[in-house]
Amino acid sequence: MTAFRKPQIALTSKAAPFAIRAERAADVAMREALLDASFGEDRHGRTCQRLRDGRAPAAGLALSAVREGKLVGTVRLWHVSAGGRPALVLGPLAVDPACRELGIGAALMHQALAAARARGHEAVILLGDAPYYARFGFSAEKTTELALPGPFERDRLLAIEFADGALNGAEGMIVPTGATLPKRRSVRAPVAHAA
Repeated sequence: MTAFRKPQIALTSKAAPFAIRAERAADVAMREALLDASFGEDRHGRTCQRLRDGRAPAAGLALSAVREGKLVGTVRLWHVSAGGRPALVLGPLAVDPACRELGIGAALMHQALAAARARGHEAVILLGDAPYYARFGFSAEKTTELALPGPFERDRLLAIEFADGALNGAEGMIVPTGATLPKRRSVRAPVAHAA
């Protein structure tokens, strides 16, 4: 009998594993740089940003992907009212361009959706590429009567329900409902007066 020998496979740096964990305060600067690189510095003027401005992400639903000690992916979910129905809005989802072939975006999506479902949320809405998000169960079926507070492409407004009928009859504006962030107080340095 011949013994089988495992082939020796040289692992490339692309094969390095990544971990998904809860977002930490230390991730903020890296997350912001990643979002600027992914969406441009004008991302703050986009329609969905209006749902996030001044709001905290939903509890337990801000995730970071880390590889070799570096933040390489991010996703957050936010509380909204979708025409009077409670829901979450997912976004932004971003992955470092050097790591886009590693499945990090899909892993972040699966973990974020599983966490939202486990926390009892019934629906998630996003603005994105329908062919990409369809594999996670998103469609435009339940969003035809919903609107965003700014310009958007109708076929990119997608949703998934975890509870049948969660978005039945939802119509009107999607508005933020999550916790507001505390306003930052500006601290002024004392002014030295000449004597």
